Amino acid sequence: MVAARWALWTFVITNFVILEFLFLSAGSGKNGVLTVAKFFGLHAAVLMLFQLLLVARLPWLDRRIGMDRLTVWHRWVGFTLLWTILAHAVLVILGYARLGDTSVGKTFSSLAGVPASLLGMCAAAIVVVVAAVSARYVRQRLRYETWHGLHLLLYLALGLAFVHQLRETTTFSSSAPARIYWWALWLFAFGALVTGRIVMPLWRNAYHRFRVVAVVQESDDVVSVHVAGRHLDRLPARAGQFCIWRFPGHHHWWLANPFSLSAAPDGRTLRLTAKAVGRASAGLRNVPIGSRAFVEGPYGAFTSLHRTRSGALLIAGGVGITPIRALLEEESAGDVVVLHRVRSEHDAVLADEVRDLVADRGGRLHLLTGRRGEGRSPFEPDSLRALVPDIAERDVYVCGPPPMTSAVLSALRALEVPHRQVHAERFGLA
Repeated sequence: MVAARWALWTFVITNFVILEFLFLSAGSGKNGVLTVAKFFGLHAAVLMLFQLLLVARLPWLDRRIGMDRLTVWHRWVGFTLLWTILAHAVLVILGYARLGDTSVGKTFSSLAGVPASLLGMCAAAIVVVVAAVSARYVRQRLRYETWHGLHLLLYLALGLAFVHQLRETTTFSSSAPARIYWWALWLFAFGALVTGRIVMPLWRNAYHRFRVVAVVQESDDVVSVHVAGRHLDRLPARAGQFCIWRFPGHHHWWLANPFSLSAAPDGRTLRLTAKAVGRASAGLRNVPIGSRAFVEGPYGAFTSLHRTRSGALLIAGGVGITPIRALLEEESAGDVVVLHRVRSEHDAVLADEVRDLVADRGGRLHLLTGRRGEGRSPFEPDSLRALVPDIAERDVYVCGPPPMTSAVLSALRALEVPHRQVHAERFGLA
């Protein structure tokens, strides 16, 4: 993980250093305001390329850093990109208004009549819309499928922005080395995106030919789907990882959801277990046996590859028990303690399987029932220490809703559990 972070940040810093050199060597704009506008425009371009790498789902980065952490970085880079683009757009309008000694409104209308500028305006408008629906307050009130569909508009924005930059900027073509650098950078970023998001998923699905072989109703609102395929022993999947699942014969192609593997891969089948919280997850119980499944992944660094201690504490909230249950199947599970937070015993997903697996390993299972906000939280530092006195000597895996995960991570910091021993995954990709 450390090596991957160093490699990623070295790449970013190196490109920003090159960017500053190109900006300084290209000369100033038509006035001071337009020079500053160009500065923000160039940085917006690099941020867009960095965004492409973060969402490319490259196996080398994903297995070492984890899509959960990459998604957090993607979110913060996205909002930084938003303000950088807005600064660029506002400064361009102000700069040309000063240059032509005209009003801001007339300048805006004039620039909108220029095809290259209009492309940039459209790209900026799309980024603003997507950023608005990605704000935490709005995002929590949207279905995952709706948010994901709107988020796909960013690919259109990237295309519009790319053409806008080719037609507008002079820094990209200020010299032969500059042209080579920018084209190489764009081709690398787009190549990584196409490889990770299109080529690899299509190849894996053509090779493995995933099919639904069983659908099991675990409870009133929880269902497990078993998927088989060819040569699954060659699929690089590990317990704790997740896939992005589509069922083309049952749902529309754009309805895709990330679900963890709820059983350790055995080379014959994959199993997902989901709770009905949206249209796609609620409809899983009706997926026909024998229908095709389109599987992207596996993804995630929530695996035993990052274990540093022989003992482990596995903490789950609600349906977050699914990757924990898969981890329990691995021979490397070792000395384990499992804490499962649920509203009631009835809500404990796969409870019998988890109980049997923990018993087989001589571990301990604590079912922590109750609603959030009722009584004392079981995830306060003193509570965790009482349940697991040697918590600082264990690897700690945490999977659950963001509020629960944040509370646990805060408690682990208070208990001085070394950072390298903490492995967390929050629900979803948003």
